[in-house]
Amino acid sequence: MKTKTLEGIEQKLQQMDTGTLRYHVLESAKNFKTSWIELGRSLFSVWKDKLYKDWGYGSFDIYTAREIGIRKQTAVKLLRSYYFLEKEEPQLLNKEYADGLKAQQVPSYEAIDVLRQAKNKKTIGAQDYANLKKDIFEKAKDHREAKKDLTALIRQRQELEPEEAWEKRRSGTLRRFLGTLKALRQEAETAKILTAPLIKEVGDLIKKIEAELS
Repeated sequence: MKTKTLEGIEQKLQQMDTGTLRYHVLESAKNFKTSWIELGRSLFSVWKDKLYKDWGYGSFDIYTAREIGIRKQTAVKLLRSYYFLEKEEPQLLNKEYADGLKAQQVPSYEAIDVLRQAKNKKTIGAQDYANLKKDIFEKAKDHREAKKDLTALIRQRQELEPEEAWEKRRSGTLRRFLGTLKALRQEAETAKILTAPLIKEVGDLIKKIEAELS
């Protein structure tokens, strides 16, 4: 976090009552590197209960950007990573457990986000997930390396299941083609570029593609 942002947070902390959630969020943001879990917990409460509106902000994104100096992408990852831990690894959210860990032993929110992505991938098996989890939690693997491992696993599984990979590629291509075809038909109708029979043929083709995808 930039020095200017930290100075801004310090000024805001001096103007707020200690013990409030708003104060706690700012304090957690100041200690972001070592307490992202606590920041994620606090932000989740702010987001879920829309408390930012009580503090004069029109949206959660505006609140995180202006009050605690966190970009939208970072805030979303924090929320996702915290919620993932709440569901899948609740022991890490236990204060006594977390306090017993050194800062370098706590997985980063980016690494937890990689683990979350792995959990949601149908092609990733239970053993592959367990190995990735062990690398992140026990070996403190950097999120960049974990992301590379996940990408390699996905590619490997696609190679082992070529029919499924081909079907996915086929479906994606058809959807893109369908979208383009619909847009061109609309343009042709508006500009009267094609005759009515041709427009009908294009419409029939669109129906056939939609049937393929259904």
